[in-house]
Amino acid sequence: MDFKKELSERQAEVNSIISAYLPEETGYQKTVIEAMNYSVRAGGKRLRPVMMHELYRIFSDANGEKEDESLIGPFLAAIEMIHTYSLVHDDLPAMDNDSLRRGLPTTHVKFGHAMGVLAGDGLLNFSVETACRAFELGKTDEKSTERNLRVMRALKILYEKAGIYGMIGGQTLDVLKDGQPLDADEIVFIYDNKTCALIEAAVLCGAVLGGAEEKDLAALSEMSVSIGRAFQIMDDILDIVADEKVLGKPVGSDAKNKKSTYAAIHGVEESRKKVREYTDRALFTADGLKDGEFLRELIKSLAEREY
Repeated sequence: MDFKKELSERQAEVNSIISAYLPEETGYQKTVIEAMNYSVRAGGKRLRPVMMHELYRIFSDANGEKEDESLIGPFLAAIEMIHTYSLVHDDLPAMDNDSLRRGLPTTHVKFGHAMGVLAGDGLLNFSVETACRAFELGKTDEKSTERNLRVMRALKILYEKAGIYGMIGGQTLDVLKDGQPLDADEIVFIYDNKTCALIEAAVLCGAVLGGAEEKDLAALSEMSVSIGRAFQIMDDILDIVADEKVLGKPVGSDAKNKKSTYAAIHGVEESRKKVREYTDRALFTADGLKDGEFLRELIKSLAEREY
């Protein structure tokens, strides 16, 4: 497998799907919609929708089901809207106060502070509207009840992991402890909720929509946490050592904001060891999945990335 080529093709596929679900820039609310679409179209790795799509492929293929874009498509768009809204709000002056994201001016810099807040709010709300389209786009046939049950479960997972018992919960402790030292348990809580939870949502939603059985989900949940922890620690490392032009955002933000991170406490080399440890744990589970070669390569690439 030419992984880089395959990843590029899958990112392009996901981008096409996401674009199809973005709202039309019209009406009195045109400005906030422009800000929303600008934020999503600014780019990014599309890690979460790509991972969700791959888990959906793995389990739908294993169940002998034909891939159904009307089932998975709304969720691919929704999770990227959620992820993007979180970045828009992270960049606000009251949070990290960053002016550059993905090599472009952050949303509040381009559209103003108030519109940055509204754009994030709009993306979160519109993600719900978008994900719910999986109900209306499906065929009415003998499998529609089972399909709708999968959609309902995926919706619960997605918004629980994005909410107060997931991403927002992790962000809350991060804000409350801003500029203060964190103990080990607090760092793990922030990582597991602020970062891991949305990766877990991507993996579990893809698997559930693909028809995964209950016995598969516990292992996939553990795999997701390992991926998320490795990803976040690598982010901490890059904030120290990366080239700003390659990273596409300012480096040194954590130090500027006096944030306690694993890398700041344990150093870059020890942190790289931890990234490898969590990556190996994730790969152990991925190795047990049928036709999981792309997923395995994706997990490894996250531990080796430069941005």
